[in-house]
Amino acid sequence: MSSSLSPAANRTCPVTGPTAPNGCPVSPLAAEFDPFGDAYQQDPPDYVRWAREQEPTFWSPQLGYWVVTRYETIKAIFRDNLTFSPSIALEKITPTGPEANAVLASYNYGMNRTLVNEDEPAHMPRRRVLMEPFTPEALKHHEPLVRELTREYIDRFIDDGRADLVDQMLWEVPLTVALHFLGVPEEDMATLRKYSIAHTVNTWGRPRPEEQVAVAHAVGNFWQFAGQVLDKMRQDPSGPGWMQYGLRKQKDHPEVVTDSYLHSMMMAGIVAAHETTANAAANAMKLLLQHPEVWREICDDPSLIPNAVEECLRHNGSVAAWRRLATKDVVIDGIAIPAGSKLLIVTSSANHDEHHFADADGVDIRRANASDHLTFGYGAHQCMGKNLARMELQIFLEAFSRRLPHMRLAEQTFSYVPNTSFRGPEHLWVEWDPALNPERRDPSLRDAQVPVRIGEPSAHAITRPLRVEQMTPVAYGIVRLRLVAPDGRVLPRWTPGSHIDVECGSPDTTRQYSLCGDPADAHAYEIAVLREDAGRGGSAWIHANARVGDVLKIRGPRNHFRLDEGARRIVFVAGGIGITPIAAMARRAKALGIDYELHYSGRSRRTMAFVDELRALHGDRLHLYAQDEGRRNDLVALLGTPQPETRVYACGPLRMLEALEGICAVWPDDALRIEHFESTLGTLDPAKEHAFDVELKDSGIVVNVRADQTVLAALRAANIDIQSDCEEGLCGSCEVRVLAGEVDHRDVVLTRAEREANAKMMTCCSRACGERLVIEL
Repeated sequence: MSSSLSPAANRTCPVTGPTAPNGCPVSPLAAEFDPFGDAYQQDPPDYVRWAREQEPTFWSPQLGYWVVTRYETIKAIFRDNLTFSPSIALEKITPTGPEANAVLASYNYGMNRTLVNEDEPAHMPRRRVLMEPFTPEALKHHEPLVRELTREYIDRFIDDGRADLVDQMLWEVPLTVALHFLGVPEEDMATLRKYSIAHTVNTWGRPRPEEQVAVAHAVGNFWQFAGQVLDKMRQDPSGPGWMQYGLRKQKDHPEVVTDSYLHSMMMAGIVAAHETTANAAANAMKLLLQHPEVWREICDDPSLIPNAVEECLRHNGSVAAWRRLATKDVVIDGIAIPAGSKLLIVTSSANHDEHHFADADGVDIRRANASDHLTFGYGAHQCMGKNLARMELQIFLEAFSRRLPHMRLAEQTFSYVPNTSFRGPEHLWVEWDPALNPERRDPSLRDAQVPVRIGEPSAHAITRPLRVEQMTPVAYGIVRLRLVAPDGRVLPRWTPGSHIDVECGSPDTTRQYSLCGDPADAHAYEIAVLREDAGRGGSAWIHANARVGDVLKIRGPRNHFRLDEGARRIVFVAGGIGITPIAAMARRAKALGIDYELHYSGRSRRTMAFVDELRALHGDRLHLYAQDEGRRNDLVALLGTPQPETRVYACGPLRMLEALEGICAVWPDDALRIEHFESTLGTLDPAKEHAFDVELKDSGIVVNVRADQTVLAALRAANIDIQSDCEEGLCGSCEVRVLAGEVDHRDVVLTRAEREANAKMMTCCSRACGERLVIEL
């Protein structure tokens, strides 16, 4: 659990003013907090920026809730659904009067528990029984319908030059898809839209007394409609659709899938599968068109769309907040919260938390951790329909960017249905010149398709184009490339030990290269590439094909070879092209005033990169060993005896690294850190492996990993989001935290001490020694 949450204790409140129920003073900004006002509706993260920065958890007298705004705290709340019950997630945030309540009673309205607001132990058994239709494999057959609807709706207005995307497409297509997914016959969409909005206002809004009766009638009608559809399905539950699936499961699990549960899920499912996706699509198009340079990038490179969807969900998602109930006294962000307190957890604020997302207010469709957003929630109650929403959003963006790349926002004022939790513009007017429609020149564009990725985007999908500004020989067979953004923009920050992945001719030939320049240079990445004709093809491709002015696709930077900047003394050991990460580290050690020495070996001086630069920068701290000069680095003499308060960082040929591991075996744990660039993994042989179970502590499910399957593949098949990149145990992107069970480590990322600690593993390659692992996911 996050350190921001702990058992209740006497704490000093950080603010002054009126007091909250626990006696804590309420600040003026907290007293003014109004989630039903236009400022919150227009931009929730900006509206609570003051709270994220100054008062991350505060009492709202107007709402009667504690409001939580920071990423790590909110994720910890999602993780602990026993202390923080979801039972109030569908409770009316504004109590209705007796007249409206009488109207609801006249319809026998009885919305009860659903997957959204149910506590354990009832929740997970139902979730497990009903999950199968939401897995990526099961969702594939919905793709043709989404594509067909998208094409047909765009056809209706593509020659008009102006459209309200919400009214003319983005509301109706997700509704049709939702009904198709649920197995509900398509009814009057205008009526269902009214019902859906009424349900949102009734649950999360603040309808005026004179509006409450009309809202109650709409909600009552919605409830009866859901019941009527369910009754028809019961007569023949053999058809396609999630509700029919639930009815069939009811026969096997009548105590889990009950009639009242199905009725509530029918109504809630229409809203969940439809309204949140419709709003997310409108928010995404609004955000991208507000940033024309980003929209142009997507139009030029559709491969960016999967991660662009994640960035849109992070930056401007359709779910602004959720609610939880504290079941016991607890301290959140230093504030004592008594049992029974209601919490509004503002997930949209968490998604703009600078502590987790660098430049959080910026729109970066190549953001490496965009899918860390909490728009889908997290843990046991994470949105089951997330991958259906991702599919729809990808197809919408792909179709618009292909057929209407010249579309722009029209002048307008955006309005939202006032409520705490779900948001999207009621209208989204766009304009374009029909004479410039690309398909007038090329009719085939109307039906073209870009493959959809169902599930969280892999790091393989996140590339950044960088222009080769300079290519400089730095040794025999070694060339240094200076890479800059084509538009001159500042590049994401990096730290010594970081590497980038470079596509060498195709996405299937991607190689890792350490950054060897100056981390203070914000406008360029520098790598040095040794031509290896007997290698795997990447370096040969760069030497043969890369030229100044060319644009290369890169991913990263990412760092799993991180320098300990608090070290007292460091011994750097490099062999051959392994000098690349070590050069940046040694530069940083000098800047920090750390006591260090650099030992660099090679076949000859002419094959050793950066020799003159290193000598000028490090002087007597640099020790060179050229074999053709009869000098070899005696590693036993150098490191055979452990040295106090000293760390060793090494990169080079595999034989050198293996020798170092043996020599440093007597050193303290974690004293030796090694960077690898080649994997020792072979093909997974099921005859030599065994199946095992992986329990996902946060999600509350157990996944079986077959003997012929990686943990990563099994998790994805079970609808669990997890990042990956190299899938060779080299890059560290698929790391998860291990809570129990012994890991059979097969990566080359973790240190000896990290392996012995058994606290994390790489899901792309490592396995269980026994029959079960428990991981934090």
